[in-house]
Amino acid sequence: MSDTEAELLLQLSQPAKRAKAFSTIVRTYQERLYWHIRKMVLSHDDSNDILQNAFMKAWNALDGFRGDSQISTWLYRIATNETLTFISNKRMRSTSSIDDVEENLLRNLQSDTFFTGNEVEMKLQKAILTLPEKQRLVFNMKYFDDITYDEMEAILGTSTGALKASYHHAVKKIEKFLNPESNND
Repeated sequence: MSDTEAELLLQLSQPAKRAKAFSTIVRTYQERLYWHIRKMVLSHDDSNDILQNAFMKAWNALDGFRGDSQISTWLYRIATNETLTFISNKRMRSTSSIDDVEENLLRNLQSDTFFTGNEVEMKLQKAILTLPEKQRLVFNMKYFDDITYDEMEAILGTSTGALKASYHHAVKKIEKFLNPESNND
């Protein structure tokens, strides 16, 4: 644990300094968490809503946070759970098939004025959307966020071996999607 993190934990335990310390945490992690969430839900507005919910949950759970993990790991876990809950709720509200949820996410991305990606990035996002949720999450965390398997294990509560397998399968599926004629296996 870094000196800065230890200082923040100390301040969080002091009622007079708690709000200021949490504000520092929000400023430090909001952009990283936003993009972590955004890669899963693809919508700017939904990402902002989920991020706000994640920080509200973190604020409300401060008394239970003992510093057993890094603040970033704890926040990623909350943000990931909020994102998966959002997607699950969206599936449950959908009267159509599971695939339609991913199609809706893609349509939202294509019409999102905040998406600045080119055609190649859009094709990659389409490929990522073909992955099962867990593989999509692991792929995004490893490929885009460069999160280590050990950090992912702490965030997701999944073994490193299983995470490596998920990432490997995700990469193979994405390669097959992006270049179907070269994959004749």
